[in-house]
Amino acid sequence: MTRDLTSLFNPRSIAVIGGGAWCASILGAAERIGYAGEIFPVHPGGKVIAGRQALRSLAEYDGRIDAAFIGVNRRATIDTVAQLQALGAGGAVCFASGFTEATAEDAEGAALQTQLVSAAGDMPILGPNCYGFVNALDRAAIWPDQHGMKPVDRGVAILTQSSNIAINLTMQRRALPIGMMVTCGNMAQTSQAEIAAGLLDDPRITAIGLHVEGFGDLRGWEMLARKAQEKGVPLAALKVGASEQSQRAAVSHTASLAGSDAGAQALLDRLGIARLRSLPELLETLKLLHCVGRLPSRRIASISCSGGEASLIADMAQGKLAFPPLSPAQQQTLRGALGPMVALANPLDYHTYIWRDTAAMTRAWSAMTGEDIALTLSIVDYPHTDATDWDCATQAALNVRAQTGAPFSVVATLPELMPQAVAERLMAGGVVPLQGLAEALAAAGAAASEAPATVPPLLLPGPEREARTLGEAEAKTALASHGLPVPERRMVAQASQLAGVDLTGPLVLKGTGLAHKSEHGAVRLGLAVSELKEAAARIPGPWLVEEMVAGGVAELLVGVLRDPAHGFVLTLGAGGVLTELHRDTVSLLVPAPRASVEAALNRLRCAPLLRGYRGKPAAHWAAILDAIDSVQAYVTANADTLAEIEINPLICTPTRAVAVDALIRKTMT
Repeated sequence: MTRDLTSLFNPRSIAVIGGGAWCASILGAAERIGYAGEIFPVHPGGKVIAGRQALRSLAEYDGRIDAAFIGVNRRATIDTVAQLQALGAGGAVCFASGFTEATAEDAEGAALQTQLVSAAGDMPILGPNCYGFVNALDRAAIWPDQHGMKPVDRGVAILTQSSNIAINLTMQRRALPIGMMVTCGNMAQTSQAEIAAGLLDDPRITAIGLHVEGFGDLRGWEMLARKAQEKGVPLAALKVGASEQSQRAAVSHTASLAGSDAGAQALLDRLGIARLRSLPELLETLKLLHCVGRLPSRRIASISCSGGEASLIADMAQGKLAFPPLSPAQQQTLRGALGPMVALANPLDYHTYIWRDTAAMTRAWSAMTGEDIALTLSIVDYPHTDATDWDCATQAALNVRAQTGAPFSVVATLPELMPQAVAERLMAGGVVPLQGLAEALAAAGAAASEAPATVPPLLLPGPEREARTLGEAEAKTALASHGLPVPERRMVAQASQLAGVDLTGPLVLKGTGLAHKSEHGAVRLGLAVSELKEAAARIPGPWLVEEMVAGGVAELLVGVLRDPAHGFVLTLGAGGVLTELHRDTVSLLVPAPRASVEAALNRLRCAPLLRGYRGKPAAHWAAILDAIDSVQAYVTANADTLAEIEINPLICTPTRAVAVDALIRKTMT
């Protein structure tokens, strides 16, 4: 369900319900943003609040209430929401806490939240445990505290579950135009994804930043990603918080490697939402997205008047962004602007020969742009004292943007070395003022992240239930029924039966009942049938005897873990007994298209082995992809009961890919 949030976020009338200091603050916050609509307090005692006479009840108001701030306790909040819904109000901000975020000892909280949602019906509510919003585009606010926002004609939207973080972000002095700041609170009814999707309908919003503690409704996030792609509005997220899944006892390597964060990263990658690791990175990314949108590639250029800065940015960007070599045309233009004393390269140290010569600086900096360059960064650190001598750099950057139209940024190596007035001047001219070299590179990488791929809907995890571990032979039989190649095998209960095993050697003998058999000495390789009985004397039975797979060029791990917050996480990585030592893995979500799986495999450090390393034969790629498809088919067929799968290793040969060890945990009811 998609609710109409228009009246709530752009109200012509606001009711402020309650009598505390928070309610008085609502009136001041609305005035600071320039709210011109009607705002009135409501209190049963008819008291004067912030100089305004309160109505004694909502029924006394003779017009439609577009939005309300409910500043009463949690029980009274439910009754108030019901009254607003009955009066046809446009929406409400529920300030009270003590609902699902309450302590375990307060069992009433969850029940009250259910009652709150029922009372609201179709009327949208923010929260509970929520500060509300500031709408700088339409000059409206329901906000019970200070804020640093000012009216803008267009800008980014930021949504956060934390009211305190929202306050801090409104106080930024980075020349970022924030059009909407929304706190989501508990999201009892209206989710973060739903709010963001509603904001996408406003053409004045250029990008959306999301501070995410948990995703919740995965279908809602899929809808948001599709709509953002259709509207051409980029999304960026700061994802925090670890799920409980990572804290559980892990049976497989997959569980310990994937951890709680792999599912979140895989979901963001799948949705095409760039991920940042800090609030400054998020703000700088939103600034870049606001000015130039997504970058078409990770190919950038850098120009500075210091060799130290050129080396620094080259090192910091290594493995994340690329510096393409200068073209002959660029070199010719640069030589004409800089003379013979400067070594031409990208990153470029142009020395200080042309400092204060704005025209020459413009020519040189323009030469560092081009069709092959997604973003050009000019490193300029402004002093705290008199910065007038640096005006030549500011003007040169503005000239480059005006003359070339190319994405251009002025970057301060330290955030505090970009004066706010300079940043605002650059922004007005279409130049991105990025504050902090690390933040600038993070922003460029995020802006260059891939748009969401066309993928089928996520496979949602089944209900949480206790699972048991299947025996290896049983697990292999189950997976083989969905097409996964496994070795020929026999289960043997008595040692006397080993001599009669009808398999072709060399053979593998395994003790059953252990998750990590090799670590307990319960695996013997390369045996003839005649050697099985002697080997079994040192391994507790019953035993699994298998034909040994020879000719492997690489070993892979293929694991799937049920993650209640994100779906089923498919982890691919270097396999074998040293899996956790190598920690060479990538994660996707099921179902993962074949092309996505192949791209993920190519990102592994062990990928050269699969492709044929130093003249060695390559693995059979189609067989590997078929094997992974088979695992996904089993997951899809058993989604309601599956907890975990691990194939380790999947032995990859030039002709096939065979699962020589398998583990499954699932509910059997």
